[in-house]
Amino acid sequence: MCFPRTWPAALVTDVARRLEAGGADELWVIEDCFYTAGPTLSAAALSVTERLTVGLGILPAVARTAAVTAMEIATLCALAPGRFLPGIGHGVQEWMGQMGVRPKSPLTALDEVTVAVTRLLAGETVSMDGRTVYLDNVKLDAPPAAAPPILLGVRGPKSLALAGRVGGGVVLAEPASPSYVRASVENAGSPDGFVVAAFSAFCVRADRKTAYEWTAPWLAGLLEEKNPALPALPFYDDLVRRYDELGVPGLVTMPTDWWLELGPIGTLDDAATHLDALEAAGVHHVGLFPDPEVEHGLPQLEHVLALANR
Repeated sequence: MCFPRTWPAALVTDVARRLEAGGADELWVIEDCFYTAGPTLSAAALSVTERLTVGLGILPAVARTAAVTAMEIATLCALAPGRFLPGIGHGVQEWMGQMGVRPKSPLTALDEVTVAVTRLLAGETVSMDGRTVYLDNVKLDAPPAAAPPILLGVRGPKSLALAGRVGGGVVLAEPASPSYVRASVENAGSPDGFVVAAFSAFCVRADRKTAYEWTAPWLAGLLEEKNPALPALPFYDDLVRRYDELGVPGLVTMPTDWWLELGPIGTLDDAATHLDALEAAGVHHVGLFPDPEVEHGLPQLEHVLALANR
């Protein structure tokens, strides 16, 4: 399950405990500017659990120096060995500009940061004089005994290719359909041992129509903004045409197979079918995104646990 950025920070410990007690495997926390800090939420969740893996999607590459990012990751690994999965990404460039850290080349910045952090976590003494990263004989005092893979939260073909070259895997933002997962891994070069995490917009209701009515406005927004994950859908052209002609009501009534490809949306059985398809496409970790409003999203935790125990 994902912990939406709009949920109160203090709720993360309760959510983590409930997920672990109920048999779920993972909690993913989100760091978006200017909401809550990912390492802090991760530490809180890890400190109240013994088995739960916590993923962080994602740390913006330039919001911290590479050395501080490596320190944060190493500290979280020390708090809970083997239970922390870090993600690093470009960050929203408008937000980076607001903070005065927007790089001239986000791709180069992510490349340099990923390489530096990976080497520091491996225990190396690192010196770099790059366009974004400068390090002068920096070495972590306590690198993790087993460094986790650095997952890159990226979308475009060039960034996915970079993830395949210098990252340990990817974090794919919702809607990470099986079609989009396969295309992304292919763009990354399908390297051996490549770890794939996928976020999915999660909406389970008693009947499909109610779930589709709840989710259709969200899908309409993705179409309006030309979300880069959507063109991978095998029915993308038909989807665009249907929305242009019929609007949101046309999305509600689109074929069930389309909804099954888009996400864990519909009945509990529909959600399970989608998760099986993600696994078949090569996904190792799934973060189910509940509704951003706590009063609607928190009850979905019980559906997450039902899926975890199927």
